[in-house]
Amino acid sequence: MSLEPSAGEVSEIEPLKQGAEQWRGLRVKFPRHIASHSDEQDFYFGDDFLLRRHDYRVDVAGSFPAAQYVEDIVDVQGFKMPMRRRAYVRGPDLAPVRDLLLVAIDLTGYVFS
Repeated sequence: MSLEPSAGEVSEIEPLKQGAEQWRGLRVKFPRHIASHSDEQDFYFGDDFLLRRHDYRVDVAGSFPAAQYVEDIVDVQGFKMPMRRRAYVRGPDLAPVRDLLLVAIDLTGYVFS
């Protein structure tokens, strides 16, 4: 699927097998005027269409590849929210290098008002 040039592009990519699951993938090419991790990013979704993994290059710090996992999804007032996010340096085989943790985010106590 191609969007108007100023909006970028979205295309389906090969699924990613993770344990017993297979996650569908989308590649997004962002236009340069949108500030983000990198111009091209991959998003992987579970059978429930929720985000499981986000791959990108860390352009602001040497352009190395990263894999960010979105885990422990909870329902908060009808919204699906992750309680845990982990970003790792990504190896050439798309596998995360578990010894190279970049970011660890734990969220609890969601409240919407």
